[in-house]
Amino acid sequence: MIEVKRKKGESFESLLRRFSRRVQDSGRLLQARKIRYHAAQPSKNAGKASALRREELREKREFLIKSGQATEEDFRRTGRRRR
Repeated sequence: MIEVKRKKGESFESLLRRFSRRVQDSGRLLQARKIRYHAAQPSKNAGKASALRREELREKREFLIKSGQATEEDFRRTGRRRR
């Protein structure tokens, strides 16, 4: 944590400039920008489980389409996905 105390007679602008310089020198800002969009890698087991789930759904979808119980349009997404 970066801490800057106001010196006697120091203007606010000077204090802010000194604080900004301290933040830049510490490298915290650079580190935060590097990891900003970094997503953690899922574990191998989670990846395998996800792949199996997708495969299962694909097979089920193909079966329903081949048997005539559903059409391809039934499985198409409309609009945007929610996050």
